[in-house]
Amino acid sequence: MDYALLHSKRLLLVDDEPELLALVSDILTDAGFGEIFTAANAKDALERFDEVNPELAILDVMLPDGDGFSLMRQVRKSSDIPVIFLTAKDEPIDRISGLGLGG
Repeated sequence: MDYALLHSKRLLLVDDEPELLALVSDILTDAGFGEIFTAANAKDALERFDEVNPELAILDVMLPDGDGFSLMRQVRKSSDIPVIFLTAKDEPIDRISGLGLGG
């Protein structure tokens, strides 16, 4: 895999917990990702999505104004970027829901 190409992609990271958002952002920066944009809720995430046109998204499943699954449905209306779900949920139905949406 060409990691240089991967690291040059714009990434949107969405999580409502500031500490976790900072931690994951730092980890991705340390791993070589250069363009990381963040949002703390679904509304801000959609605005950031329109502003920066990310090429990859990492979405928290539980957000204060919605959920990552609904957010992905909104993103899918205009983009087919890869999406990774970040969640503490471990029920099979949650995994199936995320995979069924293309995450």
